[in-house]
Amino acid sequence: MSLDDLQIDRLRRRRGEKWRTYPDDVLPAWVADMDFPLAPPLQDYLRELTQTTDLGYPINPRPDALPRVFADRMHERFGWAIDPRDVLVLTDVVQGMYLALWTLTEQGDGVVVQTPVYPPFLACVADVGRRRVDNPLPRGPERHEIDLDALREAADVHTRALLLCNPQNPTGRALERDELEALAQLAIERDWIVVSDEIHCDLVYPGHRHVPLATLGPEIAERTITLMSASKAFNIAGTRCALAHFGSDRLRKRFEALPRHLRGGLGTVGLAATEIAWTRCQPWLDEVVTYLDGSRRHLAQRVARDLPGISMQLPEATYLAWLDCRELGLDDPWRLFYQQGRVALSAGPAFGPGGEGFVRLNFATSRGLLDEVVDRMAGALARR
Repeated sequence: MSLDDLQIDRLRRRRGEKWRTYPDDVLPAWVADMDFPLAPPLQDYLRELTQTTDLGYPINPRPDALPRVFADRMHERFGWAIDPRDVLVLTDVVQGMYLALWTLTEQGDGVVVQTPVYPPFLACVADVGRRRVDNPLPRGPERHEIDLDALREAADVHTRALLLCNPQNPTGRALERDELEALAQLAIERDWIVVSDEIHCDLVYPGHRHVPLATLGPEIAERTITLMSASKAFNIAGTRCALAHFGSDRLRKRFEALPRHLRGGLGTVGLAATEIAWTRCQPWLDEVVTYLDGSRRHLAQRVARDLPGISMQLPEATYLAWLDCRELGLDDPWRLFYQQGRVALSAGPAFGPGGEGFVRLNFATSRGLLDEVVDRMAGALARR
């Protein structure tokens, strides 16, 4: 598999929002899709699908189906032993966040959100009528960090839940065990439910590792819902499939109080693609992560050399770079790079407090296209 051999004319034929949102003269480096070809077993499945035309009603997953595959993978990858009967299959991770807040908290309850963060976290709290409690992650010398003192002060007695993003999007943090233990202890002390989005768990670089929050002990596990999907690591977001693990029967029963059909149906392609990804595509993922590791380092070197006024901390996970443009003194760096460089990034303010003056860059593309993105950004800076 050649990850360097990507043809832009073929990428522009894709139907997803990454390549269809902006005009053809714009290079997209925003939404979290990878440009790489699908893993061969997934390509084989899609070819088979065109022969069998198998798009009928799917079988609703039983514990001995996809939940069992999920449980086996969690044990193999993270040493996390779970019971498949504690797992539900959902449409996507964001749906799980909405449903968890809707069924497990009340109108007006406070929900902790650690910003800057994936924008649906912010929308979720507002859309279901909960009160957002911001806990900004300050930018330290080498990485963003959790400010527990600020969190203790910001969260009042009516705060009921924590939305956790780990690995963290957009900062690229893979939170370490001691950080998670301190956060877990506070959640236990304050009697919070934790909804932990761990969708980037398979995209962690050497020297770092993913620690599922629910593995830290029975007290934190029983109050945690862990949301996972193969969509980010295997680039199959369009197939719409995710899983939720419940650390206690109490959480699951409250979650399932919302009738299943209100939670949305499941798709044949998503169920099959997820199982194939988790059981047959690890060699492909290993190659991709190695390539991305090189790309994050290459990007950091180019930012330091060619983008004056911009700094980048090396992401520990994800294929997203969080670029600090504050030294440029611009009200809207995103607009400069879009209008002058014809590059589409993600605008920092969309990620909440702490996002001002930042942009997010998706480097999951070929090294050649990544260089063109940086070249265009450098040209925009030179012309401003």
